[in-house]
Amino acid sequence: MFNTNIKSVFELTQTFSTEQDCIDYLEMLKWNKLPVSPFDETSKVYKCKNNQYRCKNTGKYFNVKTGTMFENSKISLRKWFMAIWFVTSHKKGISSIQLGKDIGVRQATAWFMLQRIRACFGIENNNELEGIVECDETFIGGKNKNRHKDKKVPHSQGRSYKDKVPIMGMLQRGESEIIERPHKVIPNKTVREKVIHKTSKMNAFVMNDTKRKSIQPFIYSFVKADTNLMTDEWWAYKGLDKDYNHKFIDHSKKEYVSLQDNNIHTNNIEGSWKILKNSISGMYNHVSKKHLQKYVDEFVYRFNLRKVSDQEKFRYLLLNSNVRTKYKELCH
Repeated sequence: MFNTNIKSVFELTQTFSTEQDCIDYLEMLKWNKLPVSPFDETSKVYKCKNNQYRCKNTGKYFNVKTGTMFENSKISLRKWFMAIWFVTSHKKGISSIQLGKDIGVRQATAWFMLQRIRACFGIENNNELEGIVECDETFIGGKNKNRHKDKKVPHSQGRSYKDKVPIMGMLQRGESEIIERPHKVIPNKTVREKVIHKTSKMNAFVMNDTKRKSIQPFIYSFVKADTNLMTDEWWAYKGLDKDYNHKFIDHSKKEYVSLQDNNIHTNNIEGSWKILKNSISGMYNHVSKKHLQKYVDEFVYRFNLRKVSDQEKFRYLLLNSNVRTKYKELCH
């Protein structure tokens, strides 16, 4: 039996003290003791030596790592498990330099492991959103004050996005409901209590630009019709009122919460952008556009599961580890 209440790296190493422990745990999570062929799910499976299995219909051999981020990796599963724990439990993530030191591998190896892990974070970035949804864009890249003197943009010309990458986000606010319960002391009387029943969820995607033709398809893909949609005054959101209850706040007038209705604002998603930027600038220093979506997926995974225990975050990623990324895909 495995410890189902892991609270620290120490307990993790105790629970998975051998490579066989890791293999047995993966088999339990993935197959529940009934191996399934990745080549033909209907095929009968034969157990072979060294944790190998053979698919009867195709004649191919496989193991629990086939088709996952662990396939053909020379790194032990014990180190993989530690890496996943560190990535999912740290609030701002972990750098490849630090991870390499923590699990005893080269920095380049740690970077490759992190990229494989990040490729699985996309499981939390495709939520169907409803209720009250805030939409906003942000930009990742260099600051004007850090540009070379001859490349700085005068304040009179506004902001320049030539060296920035736009990100579009949609955040579903957490909802609460009022319920009535019998009073514990006074007979025939009820009390009204606020009960939180849904936490906020978020989707975010790297974009080529912030034009209407780029932004609106994402909204239609992930936000249910007739949802209460909150945005700023950016022109790319115009026309959404045909399918949504679209309200906007005019930041150009220094307005951040509507005086007529305090539900009309985008403060929640704007606050989440600060966390994303602090994470990238504070932990990773620089992220190329090619890999930026993976870092955004990591941020969304952590944001959406922020109220879930470290043990559940770890287990959830293992359950969804069937994304294999090859080294040449990352470097070319």
